[in-house]
Parts: sequence; C-alpha cells; structure tokens
Amino acid sequence: QVQLVESGGGLVQPGGSLRLSCAASGRTFTMATMGWYRQPPGKERVLVATLRLSGGTANYADSVEGRFAISREKNTVHLQMNSLKPEDTAVYYCHVLNALGDNYWGQGTQVTVSS
Repeated sequence: QVQLVESGGGLVQPGGSLRLSCAASGRTFTMATMGWYRQPPGKERVLVATLRLSGGTANYADSVEGRFAISREKNTVHLQMNSLKPEDTAVYYCHVLNALGDNYWGQGTQVTVSS
C-alpha cells in the first residue's frame, strides 16, 4: 500500500501561480510513476502530468505543456502551475502507479482560478 497526502491548492487569479505537493508513504519502493490528474466540475478525471521514477521522463497534457512543471524530491512529487487560466479550475488528484500495476490516489485538492 502507498498513502498519498496532497497540499497546496487554493484560489488564485488568472495568470497567477500555485504549487501542489504530494507526499507518499508506505511501500514507496514499489512506485513506478508519480503524477497528477484533475477533474473539472461536471467532467471526467484527466491526466495532467506524470513522472516516470526510473529515468525521470515527464509527460504532460497538451493543455498544460509549457505552463506546468512536475518534479520530485525523494517521495514527494510537486506540480508547479504557472500562467493559470480559469479552465485550470478543478480538483487535482495525486496519483501513483506501482510496479504491479496498482493505482493509488490522493484525497484531492481544489484549485480555483478566478478573478
């Protein structure tokens, strides 16, 4: 089992920045990827960014490429979000995929971009 605790959401004006963090604990040695998904109001959960822990390859959704950056410090994954737009408003979920194909999710953190 892997436990995930997120932090860093909130309200920000368009054009602003936020940094999300997700601390993993438990069987972290089994983790293969760490990343972030988001679920806008009334819509499905979609991929934002993922990071392969072996090799460090990052993958981004087209809608955030060039604005968001995913990084990792030990068992914590960060998502730096710059130039935020109202359409970035969503609940953001931390995600871990382990080597066995098991998925783990954080509790979600609200990000609201509004003036």
